Amino acid sequence: MRTFYSILISALVGAAQTPHQPHHPPQADEYARILEDPSRDVWQRPEEVVQALELNRSQTIADIGAGSGYFARRIAPHVAMVYAVDIDPKLLAIARTRSPANVKSILAAPDDPKLPRGSIDTVFICDVLHHIGNRPAYYARLAEALKPHGRIVVVDFYKKELPVGPPPAMKLSDDEVISEFRKAGFGLNKRIDTLPYQYFLFFDRR
Repeated sequence: MRTFYSILISALVGAAQTPHQPHHPPQADEYARILEDPSRDVWQRPEEVVQALELNRSQTIADIGAGSGYFARRIAPHVAMVYAVDIDPKLLAIARTRSPANVKSILAAPDDPKLPRGSIDTVFICDVLHHIGNRPAYYARLAEALKPHGRIVVVDFYKKELPVGPPPAMKLSDDEVISEFRKAGFGLNKRIDTLPYQYFLFFDRR
């Protein structure tokens, strides 16, 4: 599986490459600069996304593929605890330097988010779901981490040509994601269609 943050590198770097221009993967600090580029805010609309989550200060959130903490630190002021989950220790170290005290980093495995069982109100997955291998098994691990009335929220690129993001062959369509979660015991509770390049889906247990 590619690293959790790699999809954003494809979004912000890949689109700028010419067809025959070689691309060498940058180091963690360079990844962090790309993830934090202000131009991302224009299409990612992070404040709008966080507001739509309708969080409260009693909740615990897991940000899967947190990378440099782009969303984790924005979510943190609204909740009790954020778990910033990633498989890259250097990116998590960068995230810790930028995040408030209620953001706790978790060094995950590619097939295991390593979240405490029954502890999470919302699992938030932005722009990384389609790079998780064996997603049915991974969904089962996420389900174990959720509280009884917990939910999973997915933001990811539409499966079509876009000015940002990877080529369509690398993406999951919203219909595919909904079908996968249905098979994992989750139903679509709500969707928001205000982001220019991404679907925004809310799932709960069924």
